[in-house]
Amino acid sequence: MPFSYYDKLSAREKAIYRQSDGVAWITLPAAEGLGPTVEELKAALAADDRTAVQRAVAGLCLGITERLAVPPVDVQVLAVRPTLSSAELHGLYTRDGVRRPRIQVWMRTVHHKRVVAFRTFLRTLLHEVIHHLDYTYLKLADSYHTEGFFKRESSLFKQLVEPR
Repeated sequence: MPFSYYDKLSAREKAIYRQSDGVAWITLPAAEGLGPTVEELKAALAADDRTAVQRAVAGLCLGITERLAVPPVDVQVLAVRPTLSSAELHGLYTRDGVRRPRIQVWMRTVHHKRVVAFRTFLRTLLHEVIHHLDYTYLKLADSYHTEGFFKRESSLFKQLVEPR
C-alpha cells in the first residue's frame, strides 16, 4: 500500500482530518434568497466586469456567513491567476489571527487570459468559503482537503445553483 498524506499526519491532525471527513453537508438557511446574487455573479463574469464580480462575490460571501451566523470574511477578486512552479492557483484563503480572514479568487486563466467559466469560478469561491467555515462554523483546528470537505463544497453549490 502506498504511503499517503494521511499517514504523515500526527495523531492530533488525524483526529481533525477524520472530524472534517465526517461532515458531508452544510445546510445553508434560506439559500434561495441568494439566487439573485448568484445570477448577478454569472452576469458579471459574462460581461467581464471585475468590479461587478467583486460586488457579487462580496455579497455572496456576506450572505453565506450571515446565514450561518459566523464572522465575515474579506474577499478580493483579482485579474489573472498567478502561476506557481508546479500548478496554477485558482483561489486562496488566508488567516493570521490578527486581521479578518481573506479569500482571494482570480477571474482569468493564466495562459489565455480568458474569464473563468461561471460554474468553475463559483466552485473555486465556495472551496475557499469552506476553508473559512471549517474554522468558524465547524470549529475545526485545521482545514484539510478531505472527502467531506469536497462534499461540503458541493453541498453549498447545489443549494445555490441547483435549488430543490
